[in-house]
Amino acid sequence: MLSRVANAIYWMSRYLERAGNLARFVEVNWHLTLDLPGSGADAWRPLILASGDQALFEERYGDYDAASVITFLSFDPGYQNSIASCLWAARENARAIREVIPYEMWEQINVTFHLVREAATRPLAVVENPFELCQEIKQGDFILGGIAHDAMVHDEAWHFARLGRLLERCDKTS
Repeated sequence: MLSRVANAIYWMSRYLERAGNLARFVEVNWHLTLDLPGSGADAWRPLILASGDQALFEERYGDYDAASVITFLSFDPGYQNSIASCLWAARENARAIREVIPYEMWEQINVTFHLVREAATRPLAVVENPFELCQEIKQGDFILGGIAHDAMVHDEAWHFARLGRLLERCDKTS
């Protein structure tokens, strides 16, 4: 296996895992804010603190309200770890190795990417209720995991995909 292919598979998997994790964070936090008394304005700050990108967020947005945090984590094209940026990077890596990954995997990455890109055109609707978008992203993540497990030959490419996914989980857990 070429190192270029291994690198692309590894990073494709990491970016897909990162996008799915961010969708989970946003959805869980949104559900928590529904039960908070008042506006729950302080409830969104921990997401930015956990991301480790507090300085960038404060430079761009300043206020830790739902609209700013959800927009930053979901759609901000200048934030390399936003869901949209991660899906773009995963798609670009997948494009470079389309002959190695199953066709269905490429299709699902593309569908999820375009779903988020379309949602970015209506960020206020997503801020009001991020549940549907987060569900779609998580569902896409589950489908991609199933495709990787069932449709990919369990060779070096599969191991690099698994390595990227699991290292991303370790990184975010720590």
